[in-house]
Parts: sequence; structure tokens; C-alpha cells
Amino acid sequence: MGLFGFGRKKHRQDEAAESAEADEKVEDAAKAGAEETAEAEKPEPVAPGEGERGENQGPWDVDDENVPDYDDYLDIGSLYLPFLPGIELRLKANRQSGQVLGATITLGDSSLEMEAFAAPKSFGLWDDVRSDLLEANKGAREVDGTFGKELTLPVKVGDKTLDTRIVGVDGPRWMLRGIFSGPAAKGGEEKKTLDKYFADVVVERGEEPLAPRDMIPMHAPVSPAERRKLAEAEAAKEQEKKTEIPGKPDGPLTPVHQVEQQTTLQRGPLFSEMR
Repeated sequence: MGLFGFGRKKHRQDEAAESAEADEKVEDAAKAGAEETAEAEKPEPVAPGEGERGENQGPWDVDDENVPDYDDYLDIGSLYLPFLPGIELRLKANRQSGQVLGATITLGDSSLEMEAFAAPKSFGLWDDVRSDLLEANKGAREVDGTFGKELTLPVKVGDKTLDTRIVGVDGPRWMLRGIFSGPAAKGGEEKKTLDKYFADVVVERGEEPLAPRDMIPMHAPVSPAERRKLAEAEAAKEQEKKTEIPGKPDGPLTPVHQVEQQTTLQRGPLFSEMR
């Protein structure tokens, strides 16, 4: 009887184990299938100008579903900038306040200046900004370019005329403006490289209340390593808060704390003995 009962239990355990193993295999297969499906459904990156912003090309918003991993980007506040061999970064700042007013990427004989501006929720800014620039600059021309409607604008620098290309891209509550100069304003490899760079930038609008056309604040560069250290420090602080004992005094005991502790310890039994 005992052996029979043990055998039935063992049989049930074997069946349960086999069932659990089968369930795990089905679950693993489902997960793998879901991952493959998600990977298949994820839009493939395309060349700048050949896709939809936020879907399969940038500039990106931090909350875009398909935003690239920007953990290794340089953080300058409103913008996360990718690293690229051969480029130089120069920040434009107000001499008095030290406020960062723009970022310029230099590659070879070309440069790309970038600023992000606040925009309304309901519509983009670039159409209006482009119209204003056309009206204010007689030499400006509207052309179809890599990022849609762009402007070409010759700029006098000393005794020379510098070709520039002005680009605007609308995102959720922001507009990113790029001013390309040098060969990148016309064509060639430097244009392709800086177009791709501009398309890889990630914008963070933030929750700060800003009027339309206000520049979204920038700050001094924070490297990926510095960001990780800050994140770890914040996580450690949060963990410390969770593990703190309510009412526990910080640091050494004061005379008042010592008296309270002694009194508590000297009170004797909390309950009287019943006889």
C-alpha cells in the first residue's frame, strides 16, 4: 500500500516535471518568437531623408519608441550627441552668465551648428521659422533637401562669402535647427557624414515651461562615465532612504538621546507578572 502510494506520487511528480518542462519549452519558444517578431517589426534604419522622423530616422526624441541607445552619447542638456572619430565639439556660451547657447561640430572643412527650441504641442515651428528667414534674408533660397524643405543662405565673412544650409526638424514640443557650412552645405562626403550625424542626435525637451521659440537649455558636457556615476549615486541614495529606520537618530547620540535610551532600558518589564 505504502509502495503503491509512493509510486503514484512519484508518477505524478514525473508527470508534473514533464509538464513543467514542456511548459517552459513552450514559453521559451513563445518568447523567442515574440523577440523575433519584435525584431522583424522594428523598422530598419534608413539614410537621412528617406524615412519618417521618430520611426526609422532622426533626429530623435528621448521618448521615441525606436530611439537608438544613447547611453554612450555626450549629454549637453537639450541634446545627446553621438561620438564620431575626427570631429571636434565647440560650445558657444554667454561670457557673463556662462549659459551655453549652441553647439558646433567641426569635421574637416565643414561645420554643423545645432540648437533646440521649444515648440507648441499642436504644431511644428519650422514652417514659420523658415518663412521668417526667407523674408529677412534676400539671398536665402528654399530648396528640397535631405531633411525636407531647407534653406541655402550665403553669408559674408570678411571679404569672403560662406555657403550655409539651414535645416529644421520638428519633434514633439521641440524644433532642432542645424546650420551646415563649408562643403557640408553643398555636397560630398562631409555633407553625408554630417547629415548622418544630425540624424543621429537625440533631443530631450524636458518638462520646464518654455515659450515657443525659447531655446531649450544646454549645459556643459557630461560624459557617459560621469552620467553612470551620477545614476549610481542617486540609486545609492534611494536605497539608503529605503533602509533607514524611522526615528533612528543620525550620527552620535546627543545627551537627550542618551537619557531617553537609558530611561527606556531601565524601565524594567513591560508587563506585570500575574500570580
